[in-house]
Amino acid sequence: MTWRIRSHSGPKTLNRTHDIIQPNIDIQQQQHQLTNTTMSLRTTTTNFVSILAKRFSSTATTASTKTTSRSLTAPGAIPYVETQEPIKSHSPEASRLRRRLLDRPGLIGMKRGMTCFFDTLGNRVPATILEIDQVEVIANKTVAKNGYNAVQLGYGYKPKNQTKAMLGHFAKAQVSPKSKLWEFQVKSSHGLLKPGTQLRADHFKVGQKVDVMSYTKGKGFAGVMKRWNFHGLKASHGVSLAHRSAGSTGQNTSPARVLPGKKMAGRLGHELNTIFNLEVLDVNAEKGYILVKGCVSGPRNSFVKIRDALKEYGSHLNTSPVVE
Repeated sequence: MTWRIRSHSGPKTLNRTHDIIQPNIDIQQQQHQLTNTTMSLRTTTTNFVSILAKRFSSTATTASTKTTSRSLTAPGAIPYVETQEPIKSHSPEASRLRRRLLDRPGLIGMKRGMTCFFDTLGNRVPATILEIDQVEVIANKTVAKNGYNAVQLGYGYKPKNQTKAMLGHFAKAQVSPKSKLWEFQVKSSHGLLKPGTQLRADHFKVGQKVDVMSYTKGKGFAGVMKRWNFHGLKASHGVSLAHRSAGSTGQNTSPARVLPGKKMAGRLGHELNTIFNLEVLDVNAEKGYILVKGCVSGPRNSFVKIRDALKEYGSHLNTSPVVE
């Protein structure tokens, strides 16, 4: 069937069959394009899902492998290093490591007085006589048992006023009862001596330097002018019976108390004092004395501790530093 349509450009002929089939073809093309798009989206989604599945499976496999390896590892198969507990800075062991020590013990002596000594050039020098009498080794102390290495020495002979415990202590070392005991710390166990060993005055040599430790003379209870060299109060004009007093020792409201360490009257003397680097002038092992140059603290017949000069012959232990 054919129709004619008039127009300004002239008659136009339309085919009804073509006009009806053409819309169907366009719909089919659109459906085909939509199908292709859907298939491509499905393919992309499938690929993305497969990639995610592979990644998840690999992660799960790694996690399971780690979990399995952790669960199957025995504690004995893990390598380890034995470590020691660090030494604290405030401890006896740290104090021992910080100290400067000697390789050998010294001697115990008794101060007998002072005299003069003439050297080979005729120079007159003051000297102190130190008597050495029956100095023997009583016991040893070790790091394993006591925390430090030391040699205990005894001086003289004193059988009276000894306790049963001390008599047993002396009998164990097979020595006579002593009137004075003193310890000498040494750097290592090589400086320890066998109990019962006797040490004589020739333990030190002429010309070497020694340190002498002893207690100063006791002065009893002393005031501030004698003990601390206070100048005291005025000698006149307003001072009544308080010329040698200390004066004010504390404040009124703040702090309303006497602060610790205030210099006041008290016991004076009898303190352990060390004289360093005294030269040995003479040594006599038969007569049992050592002559040192200079003075030594303490009264006559007082015990003294003689050792090698620590500043010249002593050294620190060769150990690792202390950990805080």
